[in-house]
Amino acid sequence: MADGFKQTPPQPEKLGAMTEENLKAAFAGESQASQKYLAFAAKADADGKPNTARLFRAAAFAESTHARNHLSVLGGIGDIPANLDAAWGGENFEITEMYPAYREVAKMQGNEEAVTSIRYAATAEKDHRALYDQAKQKVTAGGDLAATPIRVCPVCGHTVQGDAPNDCPVCGTDGQFFKEF
Repeated sequence: MADGFKQTPPQPEKLGAMTEENLKAAFAGESQASQKYLAFAAKADADGKPNTARLFRAAAFAESTHARNHLSVLGGIGDIPANLDAAWGGENFEITEMYPAYREVAKMQGNEEAVTSIRYAATAEKDHRALYDQAKQKVTAGGDLAATPIRVCPVCGHTVQGDAPNDCPVCGTDGQFFKEF
């Protein structure tokens, strides 16, 4: 392997302006492709095509790897407290600015399904922000979050630490379907 990274991602570097913009665009595109392929995999599974689903999951993993590499070169991966701050800031922006504006536009245009999707996301972002707060307090004090499971509703993204609720308080999904991490 002539120019291999030997199991380490590419490292941050000072970038030319055009290269920086290109990598930002590539990061966004690769991230979106990864999620799109995971959705395609779920549909293929539901349609009884497990091998096609497996292909989509493999491609999603590769696209996600590309996105992480671009983020690394852009210098977007810091130490844990900095990463928690960045995550908290992103969630806060979505909660306070982005989703409220998007919700109003969707309501104005009569797009009720979009309003629901936006409500699901905005509510889950509040869960994430609170969990990032907890993690930062623990990490800053030299510890880590408790080893309790984190569970996510597969419909709306509601995220809890510990046991899943009987029914999701956001969308009503039965708690037995929450994905455990």
